[in-house]
Amino acid sequence: MTQKPPSSRRAGKPQRPQRPAKPAPRGTKPSTAKPAPATPKPEGDRIAKVLARAGVASRRDAERMIEAGRVSVNGKKLSSPALNVTGKDRITVDGKPIGTPDHERIWLYHKPTGLVTTNRDEKGRETIFDKLPENLPRVMTVGRLDLNSEGLLLLTNDGGVKRKLELPSTGWLRKYRVRINGRPTEETFAPLRKGIDVEGERFQPMEITLDRQQGANAWVTIGLREGKNREIRRAMEAIGLTVNRLIRTSYGPFQLGQLKPGEVEEVRRRVVRDQLGLEDAVPPENRKKPTRRRK
Repeated sequence: MTQKPPSSRRAGKPQRPQRPAKPAPRGTKPSTAKPAPATPKPEGDRIAKVLARAGVASRRDAERMIEAGRVSVNGKKLSSPALNVTGKDRITVDGKPIGTPDHERIWLYHKPTGLVTTNRDEKGRETIFDKLPENLPRVMTVGRLDLNSEGLLLLTNDGGVKRKLELPSTGWLRKYRVRINGRPTEETFAPLRKGIDVEGERFQPMEITLDRQQGANAWVTIGLREGKNREIRRAMEAIGLTVNRLIRTSYGPFQLGQLKPGEVEEVRRRVVRDQLGLEDAVPPENRKKPTRRRK
C-alpha cells in the first residue's frame, strides 16, 4: 500500500509556472506613505481667557458677552469665542479697549467663619467676596471652605491655575487643625487612616495626629490630598465624633502663618511661577562673563 504525497496536487501533474510581477510604469516612484503633518498649535490664548485675565469678566460671562456681540477684535465684531488672540490684536468691549491682561497671581486669604465661599448665595448670606478688599482685582477661589470653617483659602485671577490646584492629581497635602468633642484615642481614627465609605462616597485615607486633650474636646491635625464637600466633618460623624472648629492651616506649599482673619496677602511672583512649574520661573540674571586679568 502506497501513501499519497503530502501535496494536495496530484502526482505527475505539471504545475503552472508563476507569472512574474508586472514592472511599474516608467516615470512612477514607489509609494512611500508619509505621516500626516502635525497640526500646529495656534498662537496666543482664547479670547475669553484674555478677557478674564484683563479683569473684564469671568470666562463664562465673557463668552456670553461675545455671543451678545459686545466684543470686537481688530475692528471686527465677534460672534463666537472660538478664537485665539495675541498681544498684537486690538480688543474692545462695548467700543472701549480692554486693559493689559495680567499674569498669573495667587493670594492667601484667611477666611473667617460665617461667610459663604461663593459669588452669589441664594439664601442671601454674606460671601467672602462681600468682605474682600476693594483694591483686589477680580479673583476666584481655589476650592472651598464651608460656612463654619475658617483658615487658608487661596485666591487666583487665572482659571487655569484654579483648575490645576484643585485636581487631586496635583497631590498637594492640605492640613487642618480640628477640634472635636469627645475623648478619642489613636485607635479611634484607625478607620479614617485606612479610608472610609460615608453615605456611598469613598473618602481616601487621612493623615491624623492626636495633639492634645483640652477638657471635653480634643485637638487633632488632619492631612488630606483631596477635599470633598464637608469631608472631615462627615468622616468624624461616621466614627461618632463631632467637629466644633475647623481651621485650614496650609494648602500644599502655601501656609496660613500669622495671617489674621479677613486679611489678604499676595504670594510673590517668583514663588508662584516656581511652585506651579511655569516657564521662566526664575528670571535670568544679567551677569557679565568673568574675564581674566593679564599679569
